[in-house]
Amino acid sequence: MRKLLKTPITYDQIKDLRTGDTVYLSGELVTCRDAGHRRVLREGVMPELVDLKDGAIFHAGPIVGKDEDGKEYIVSIGPTTSRRMELAEADFIEKTGIRLIIGKGGMEAKTAEACREHGAIHCAFPGGCAVIAAREVEEITGCEWRDLGMPEALWIMRVKGFGPMVVSIDTTGANLFEERKKLYRSALDAAEE
Repeated sequence: MRKLLKTPITYDQIKDLRTGDTVYLSGELVTCRDAGHRRVLREGVMPELVDLKDGAIFHAGPIVGKDEDGKEYIVSIGPTTSRRMELAEADFIEKTGIRLIIGKGGMEAKTAEACREHGAIHCAFPGGCAVIAAREVEEITGCEWRDLGMPEALWIMRVKGFGPMVVSIDTTGANLFEERKKLYRSALDAAEE
């Protein structure tokens, strides 16, 4: 299946997606990495400029430039390895009501269970496509937590046709990366015998 998601993302938009499906996103996208997760969960600070409920976050640390008028724009925005956020992601999903998590690679069982329980999905965005991704950002509409530095700040963007992304964890808790690992291990064991 190939699908365009639009923010705010409802459960109905994602409930029929399955691992391996291709999705694109139009609407609001927010970057959030390690420090942003810590700020929400440890410090109890929620963003003021954006409501994450039914939203989309991108595990990414963008490079941001300014044009001749001083307006900020995305130069490059490549995905960060999502597994770095594994310890925090389930609690983040529960606390924020986020529906779409985007990053590089997959995530593990705790996040998969949170996606099942709270009706969210994780999608893998291809690494090495940071400049292409920047072209799909129409505009930076806000930024919070600049004190964390450019890559860790919470950048709020409007995107159109952002992708392609592959659903790696669906709302049933199925986990593409973990399932494939088991399949490959089984094949390797059989080949070694």
